[in-house]
Amino acid sequence: MSSLLHNAAEKLHIGTHKICFVDEVAGSDDSGTGSRTAPYQSASKVIEIHGDDVKIQIKRAGEVDFIEITASALKKAKKTADGNLKKARKAEEKRITDEGKTANAQVDELRRLEDAKRIVIVQDSSLPAAKKIKIRQSVANRDTRVKVSGWIHRLRSQKGLIFIVLRDGTGFLQCVLTGQLAKTYDALTFTLESSITIFGIVSALPQGKTAPDNHELTTDYFVLEGKAPGEQEAINSRISTDTSPSTLIDLRHLVIRGETASTVLKVRAATLRGFRKAFEQLGLLEVTPPCMVQTQVEGGSTLFEFNYYGEKAYLTQSSQLYLETCLPSLGDVFCIQESFRAEKSHTRRHLSEYTHVEAELGFLDFDELLTHIEELICQTIDNVLADSKTSELLRILNPTFEPPSRPFLRMKYAQAIDYLQKNDIRDPEGKPHEFGDDIAEAAERKMTDDIGRPIFLTHFPAELKAFYMKRSKVDNRVTESADLLMPGVGEVIGASMRISEPEELFRGYAREGIDPSPYYWFTDQRKYGTCEHGGYGLGLERFLAWMCDRYTIRDCCLYPRFTGRCTP
Repeated sequence: MSSLLHNAAEKLHIGTHKICFVDEVAGSDDSGTGSRTAPYQSASKVIEIHGDDVKIQIKRAGEVDFIEITASALKKAKKTADGNLKKARKAEEKRITDEGKTANAQVDELRRLEDAKRIVIVQDSSLPAAKKIKIRQSVANRDTRVKVSGWIHRLRSQKGLIFIVLRDGTGFLQCVLTGQLAKTYDALTFTLESSITIFGIVSALPQGKTAPDNHELTTDYFVLEGKAPGEQEAINSRISTDTSPSTLIDLRHLVIRGETASTVLKVRAATLRGFRKAFEQLGLLEVTPPCMVQTQVEGGSTLFEFNYYGEKAYLTQSSQLYLETCLPSLGDVFCIQESFRAEKSHTRRHLSEYTHVEAELGFLDFDELLTHIEELICQTIDNVLADSKTSELLRILNPTFEPPSRPFLRMKYAQAIDYLQKNDIRDPEGKPHEFGDDIAEAAERKMTDDIGRPIFLTHFPAELKAFYMKRSKVDNRVTESADLLMPGVGEVIGASMRISEPEELFRGYAREGIDPSPYYWFTDQRKYGTCEHGGYGLGLERFLAWMCDRYTIRDCCLYPRFTGRCTP
């Protein structure tokens, strides 16, 4: 009955005053209406909305029903409401003022841009002819008038000056525009990634100021070659720290303009040069085997098959078999080219197309093969670090990088199984590793990271390895094979001695269910003057991930290809 009376009173008001209800616990100042069923949360909100001429019924924490607000509480609520209203009025006045200022500023900016369109700059014919250079040549051409083209990498305006950091792929150059040059329409509307040609003199900066190569180009003329979009289409709107990995790969053509991605690619180029120089130092000759083949190397399940003029063919998994055929005529050989694996793996160290550094060497034993690989790795790194600019770039990517010390640790597969068992490093299903298991990638990487140095993991069971790998004379269960493991990445090289006897090779074909007929040319190497020989393949992207401290090898190639990704 009391509830009905309350509701009736609420509808009719009491006297001439409206009643508003406040529930300090369950009410809401945002969605409340002041009714008993939808109360406000604060008395001050009631006064702000309904004024002083209102009766307030309030329910505080722990109270079971609404009671009339006390005089002191009402006074406090009125004071709070008055303060809030004053703040609201000031905020509204400021909003109106700001809108007016913004409108005026927009008018002023439009007027400034219209005035800028009337400014025409011309090249001063009395100045010396500009020498066309690349940014990498700017140090050698200081105090000379030059002409340099590139893309606007960074941009800022300051007190009538415009500062541009220009990028052309060979370096970065700070340029400054002053006077009328900085007032032209093109200058006032510069956008990042616009292409531009700038004329001026490169001068060393005074002590205390910094810029790339410690100099700056004072501009006397420029030509805007191609203007990049701004606002939503601006490059820094499309690529940011919040951009998803998938979108970053979609926009890889823009990502590689960034300093990190381009630095990795520059180190990649230097590493390829380093490998080629090291191979030359070690007496190997470069050859270029075919990429379209009709034989497998690493198992049929990872072959990319295609129709080759009506015949079945594949993209090569490895150039190893062809390299072996070169030994009798060309001696020790190597190649650097793409290999393809149709392996549906999404791990951070797998690609469907990768750059394969491979070599084959004749008349050597297993220990000599491992020593050669160790020498190749160390000489390559020395070659990379010998170039001061590349060394600087590598330190930017990986400040703590140190060349590996020699000799590399040599650990047999059986010893690795013991290590994994003793350190309770299990397979993905939580089971201990046993002899004969294919060591799980994560477990192998955990072991390598814990040991913290390069490891030659050797003598794998024959059943785990390819048909062409030579068995050990000491233990026929295992092969003379090795994986080179690097901390943070895992396997970067797979190597082995190759079968030298035809009979053993035919047993390898049979074990893997391979028809030997298409391999006649490979088998002939054992027929026409066989020899003890071995070789290896290095995944360049994995090697770079180790050197450059990259989380995924996808960052170590120009346009990564992996399951479901063949664009851009």
